[in-house]
Amino acid sequence: MTEEDKRKAEQETAQADDGQEAAAFTEAEEQPDSEGQSAEETAEETAEPAEEAEGSGEKTGDSGQEEPEKEESAEQPVKPDKKDKQIEELTDKYKRLFAEFDNYRKRTDAEKVGMFNEGQRAVLLKILPLIDNFERALEAVPEDEKGSAIAEGISKIYKSFMDQLTEMGVKPIEAKGQPFDANLHNAVMHVEDEDTDENIVVDEFQKGYLFKDKVLRYSMVKVAN
Repeated sequence: MTEEDKRKAEQETAQADDGQEAAAFTEAEEQPDSEGQSAEETAEETAEPAEEAEGSGEKTGDSGQEEPEKEESAEQPVKPDKKDKQIEELTDKYKRLFAEFDNYRKRTDAEKVGMFNEGQRAVLLKILPLIDNFERALEAVPEDEKGSAIAEGISKIYKSFMDQLTEMGVKPIEAKGQPFDANLHNAVMHVEDEDTDENIVVDEFQKGYLFKDKVLRYSMVKVAN
């Protein structure tokens, strides 16, 4: 084979290879177009039923038929927590106990005060006869001896007793010349006296006393009718 024949054979082989590459390239370009067209067609086919569905929905809405609204369920009451209930019970129990204790304390204090006052009354009732004796002793002093040392001593002791009784809340009851009062006086005698109004105390046999505004001893008196 000559060199010229070899060149021709190589040219024909190169041309054949170029033709095969061009055919392959052409097929590759045509294939995406077909796939793109098929995708677009598929999207259009899918969109059409959706549009038909929306149209049917509009028609249904236009017919005036509406779905009934569901009634809202009533709120269920919240159940109290077990701890909250226990706290409430303990709080109520504490309040009751505190009220009972406060009442007990007040009652006990009142009883103590009452017992103390009763003790004082018992002691004062025993002292009053001594006061009566001092008063009788002062009344029995003769006129010419009223300035003597003995009379002055008795008077000072009597005054000291009365000052102490006054500080303790004891004071004498006014009786002579006052209207008779059964709450303060004890009438042991009645007399007819034209010079005195009716129901007036004309004489006092034993002096009465009050202790903290309560009768410690009633006055023994004589009352005019």
